Amino acid sequence: MKTLINIKVNKKAAAKLRAGYPLLEKEAIENPKALKEEGDILRILDDKKNYIGTGYYGVQNKGIGWVITREPEEYIDAAFFARKIEAAFQHRKELMKDPDTTAFRLFNGEGDGIGGLIIDYYDGFYVIHWYSEGIYSFRKDILTAMREKLEFKGIYEKKRFDQKGQYIEDDDFVEGERGEFPMLIKENGVNFCVDLNDGAMTGIFLDQREVRNAIRTRYAKGAEMLNMFSYTGAFSVSSVLGGAVKTTSVDVANRSRPKTIQQFEANGIDVSEQEIVVDDVFQYFKYAARKKRTFDLVVVDPPSFAKTKKRTFSAAKDYTKLLEETIQLTKHKGIIVASTNSSAVDVKTFKKFIKEACKEQGAAYEIVEQYGLPEDFRTIEAFPEGHYLKVMFVKIKKK
Repeated sequence: MKTLINIKVNKKAAAKLRAGYPLLEKEAIENPKALKEEGDILRILDDKKNYIGTGYYGVQNKGIGWVITREPEEYIDAAFFARKIEAAFQHRKELMKDPDTTAFRLFNGEGDGIGGLIIDYYDGFYVIHWYSEGIYSFRKDILTAMREKLEFKGIYEKKRFDQKGQYIEDDDFVEGERGEFPMLIKENGVNFCVDLNDGAMTGIFLDQREVRNAIRTRYAKGAEMLNMFSYTGAFSVSSVLGGAVKTTSVDVANRSRPKTIQQFEANGIDVSEQEIVVDDVFQYFKYAARKKRTFDLVVVDPPSFAKTKKRTFSAAKDYTKLLEETIQLTKHKGIIVASTNSSAVDVKTFKKFIKEACKEQGAAYEIVEQYGLPEDFRTIEAFPEGHYLKVMFVKIKKK
């Protein structure tokens, strides 16, 4: 049985929470000693003991818990989770019917009413991402709800709540049938290989679906394309299928080469005509500059934070410099697809990075298209941090 705890928040936090903000921040709590065990149910009150909402105690990098209902009498049980999952499913009904796209996000944390819980769909399989011990403590009820509301071949899970907020290495299979990996999923008719039981990531970032489609249908034809921080080469695959004459995929991870080859072969692409480079991206910038290589289309999609032997990259601090180096390798009237998934960088700041980099390099520019999260990655206006993805298609005009 879950413990119910009364938690008092300060006036500033009470106003934010009443306006729909779902995150419980540590500094908002006026009686922190009342917090005992992750997973405890929190009845959230203002300084005058007026009810604001009910949530759970779960520590993750964003805060110490989430508001998950504003109804004081609502029980947090299997039936509660079933209602949330059913509502989320209804919002993705059309995607579920689409034979050309068989992988997408079914449940997007606070956007679907439960911060800390993500559920992705991969052609009959579900992957649950648990972002705190608190939400993980509801595992039995959530699995019961999934069995009631969803049809599936199998379920996998990613536990992302070790002491550093990282993925816990484990056999991720939960129940149903085990998948045979790599398995093929489709995205706008393009094949991608995924492995649901091979570490924290599956081989594809589902939030970039619309960006990959834009590259394939509008920007790749006839282009020499450079894919920086290429991971498994999904942007490169989209470029080749869109008519790129050649792609160069660069990533520091050794496994990027076999994984990228796998993605090309899944789409019948001759790998020998593409270039795959395992190297530090920043070293490759220097190499390409020395060789005077330039590209018509460059995708720059770094992690929010990355560390190699030689340097540390933070999107909030270093993206402008990264863009400057990218501009040097971009042809006149070439396109840079600048992307960041950092919630610390908003759209206004990101556009400022682009402006500063172009000014420093003496280049004019035009933002020709702009993308955020696709519709299955539901967000709420009251939580701007949830709108983490920013992608700008930038046309570079060199003088």
